[in-house]
Amino acid sequence: MDEKILHTLEYRKILNKLVQYTQTPMGTFMADSLKPSGDFEAVKLLLQATDEASTVDRLKGIPSFGGIVDIKPALKRASIGGMLGTHELLAVGNTIAGGRRIKRFIAAMHEEEKIPMLFDLADLLSEQKPVEDAIRAAIDENAEVLDTASTELASIRRELRNGETRIREKLDSMIRSSSVAKMLQDQLVTIRGDRFVIPVKAEYRSHFGGIVHDQSGSGATLFIEPEAIVAMNNKLRETRLREEREIEIILSKLTALVGEIAEETAYDVDILAQLDFIFAKARLAREMKASQPRMNDRGYLKLRKGRHPLIPLENVVPLDVEIGNQYSTILVTGPNTGGKTVTLKTIGLLSLMSMSGLFIPAEEGSQMCVFDAIYADIGDEQSIEQSLSTFSSHMTNIISILKRMTPKSLVLLDEVGAGTDPAEGSALAIAILEHIHRTGSRMVATTHYSELKAYAYERKGVINASMEFDVQSLRPTYRLLVGVPGRSNAFAIAERLGLPGNILEHARGEVKEEDLRVEHMIASLEENRLGAENERERAESLRKEAEEFRSRQQRELEKLEGQRDKWLEKAEKEAAAVVDKARKEAEQIIADLRQLAMEEGASVKEHKLIEARRRLDEAQPAPRKKEPARSGKAKAARQIGPGDEVAVHSLNQKGHVVELSGSKEAIVQLGIMKMKVSLDDLELLSAAKPAAPKPLRQATTVKRTRDDNIRSELDLRGANLEEALIETDRFIDEAFLGNLGQIYIIHGKGTGVLRTGIQEYLRKHRHVKNYRLGNYNEGGAGVTVAELE
Repeated sequence: MDEKILHTLEYRKILNKLVQYTQTPMGTFMADSLKPSGDFEAVKLLLQATDEASTVDRLKGIPSFGGIVDIKPALKRASIGGMLGTHELLAVGNTIAGGRRIKRFIAAMHEEEKIPMLFDLADLLSEQKPVEDAIRAAIDENAEVLDTASTELASIRRELRNGETRIREKLDSMIRSSSVAKMLQDQLVTIRGDRFVIPVKAEYRSHFGGIVHDQSGSGATLFIEPEAIVAMNNKLRETRLREEREIEIILSKLTALVGEIAEETAYDVDILAQLDFIFAKARLAREMKASQPRMNDRGYLKLRKGRHPLIPLENVVPLDVEIGNQYSTILVTGPNTGGKTVTLKTIGLLSLMSMSGLFIPAEEGSQMCVFDAIYADIGDEQSIEQSLSTFSSHMTNIISILKRMTPKSLVLLDEVGAGTDPAEGSALAIAILEHIHRTGSRMVATTHYSELKAYAYERKGVINASMEFDVQSLRPTYRLLVGVPGRSNAFAIAERLGLPGNILEHARGEVKEEDLRVEHMIASLEENRLGAENERERAESLRKEAEEFRSRQQRELEKLEGQRDKWLEKAEKEAAAVVDKARKEAEQIIADLRQLAMEEGASVKEHKLIEARRRLDEAQPAPRKKEPARSGKAKAARQIGPGDEVAVHSLNQKGHVVELSGSKEAIVQLGIMKMKVSLDDLELLSAAKPAAPKPLRQATTVKRTRDDNIRSELDLRGANLEEALIETDRFIDEAFLGNLGQIYIIHGKGTGVLRTGIQEYLRKHRHVKNYRLGNYNEGGAGVTVAELE
């Protein structure tokens, strides 16, 4: 990309912002040298890396790269046999530790949220833990060699400390002596050239033996090493030399270790630089409130609420623009200071940012294109040094652009054809625009010339645009209006500023009739646009309200369905518990029957017992399957009547309606069970067929008279207690009148409610002498036998 274009579009200022978020010198270098790429696949990978880093930043924050520095020069010297100093070795150790820390951080993050690109990159980092441990064992955080670096060094330093202690004790005893104290400037021990000395007044030099190592600036004080400690200082000096040699040995060994891993560690430094650079892009995106654009290589660009990243957020006006679909050229007309140049720079700069793998300050859904190059002629390029006028400078730039552009280029032209005669300038501008348009390049151009409005209107693939201007406030709004050519607001502005009416009328008379028609047409378009925008905003508001209402209703429905499921599940459990209790009673009775059969030799068939148990098992309702609500329930419920075959949705069972219970419920026969079910839970399968009356098994539906054949049995199974008692009373009266001595009331076993109620009734009846449960061959606990008086 041409450096001049990058400068024109202020790309360097974006890089300066990016550099502020890097944490290592290597990352800073990468950010500072970032260039847009024309490779579509490469740009997609760059944006993917930024997106993954933004995910990390959002969930965990940016990892710290503290301690990581550029150690490549040190690694190079170590690999060719040079010896590294303590600071260099400490930097190597810290960088190795930092790389391991970053690798662990990214691996842990990858387990929570997949970030494959960053994970693969961090996984390439080698872990040189032994070298790091060796450096930390020998050098502290202040880059000082530790006593524990070697046993020899520890011994030497103990000897040094002991020697220094002995010398200080010797000198302290000397300066406390009254004879010596009077010759001292101060009673203290100091060091000159690694040797311990005391400050002696200059006038006592002849009375004080020893070696002079220094004197004060005034010459009044001499720093003298007394003869008594010369030998001790000499020995201390020799010990220090031994310490230096031992330290060199230690550093040489550590340098050798670093040299062995120099190549791998240098590669690690490059990876850490990339990671630092990627996370810096993520932090820049967060600071700019930027989003990831969708990229393409077909020349399509669509900005949604795009903002110039160098304009403060509170001042910037978002830009909506689309190019490369129905039209490939946008021609922006209108007066100065309306924001045309900012529009060009915004389109160009955001294109450069996206091609560099940076997020752009725009809403989600924005699409950017990877161009092979971006060319721009923006601003006043007048050059005194080159003796070029504004027009000449613009033409020089445009000629250069025309030579280099391709169908995959983006061309941005500001005030094309300006700086010369309007007639010639507009003709030249049309010719230039037409040539670029035919080439196939994507182009956004601005102009003052009204003649270009007609060109854009007539040319396919070219569309007019303008910057909105508020005539009431006499200020531009900086909004780009695509499809509406710019109006000349000179008369309106002059009128609001107080220009006399007669002058305005004279001025309007000087305007050509064609121009007036164009202005009226533009005014009408603008008025229609404002109306359409208001309608769109109202429609958008209504749509949002409808969506919120729908979401609220959906949540309420889900809540109700959840409660319904809980209630039905509870009912299923209660029903299952009742059936389970009945089954246990039945099993006990069957066991008793078998026992009686064995004891008394009664002929109870085993297969009949098995069949009875099977029917009992089938009587237990299956667990309800949770299904979405069916819209046909309510309609079917209104048609249901006695005798109809229905489906009970909540139990997933079929049955027959015995009778309706009120307006909302029905009693349904499900196998041997009768249940009261809501009509809303029923679906009609087949209506009851009209048939001739048949004698019913249940006494609840039989009317008896004294002339009937009197029976000794009354079957009440399936009846409720109230109906059973009425029928029992009638049956006893008939039996009593028929002179029957013993009657059988069949009530079944069930839950025992019917049996208990009937027996309680028999106990109080005046015609009943006594009663008992049936014997084994009479029906057992399912029958009550009553003797009549």
